[in-house]
Amino acid sequence: MLTFEQKISIMEEFGELTRKDVSLGRVNFHFYGSLFDKTIVAYHLHPNGNGFVYTGDMHGFDSNQKGLVNIRDYDETQLRNIVKASIANLSSDAEISHKQVWRGPEDQSLLLVQEDYFWNIYTGDMLEDSFETYNEAEAYLKEEGFIRL
Repeated sequence: MLTFEQKISIMEEFGELTRKDVSLGRVNFHFYGSLFDKTIVAYHLHPNGNGFVYTGDMHGFDSNQKGLVNIRDYDETQLRNIVKASIANLSSDAEISHKQVWRGPEDQSLLLVQEDYFWNIYTGDMLEDSFETYNEAEAYLKEEGFIRL
């Protein structure tokens, strides 16, 4: 297990991250180049060795309901790899197609499209709604009973 100081040192190797000291001696690292509302890469690194890295719903990571992976027992290589993956995930919308078809509970179909700085939902050619972030649009669609195809 890496010490708190070793984890901090590794995190500081990533020049694109910004350190923020928070309560109880914990430290967060933010990635302000994120394409999403989420900017935290490392969350609550604690002197006792505990800490988390945000992976969202990326495949291959055992994240909790908030998309965080506990890195308490990670070694140097594991920590660097998960941080690189987190930054890549936040800086690329490769996982999110710019056009998505969503199917509703009554077999209706909606198209979610990224246009400029907005995520727009269309029924055919008609604009139904517009959101500033993908997460907002996705939450709305799921709330209405739609699933991504």
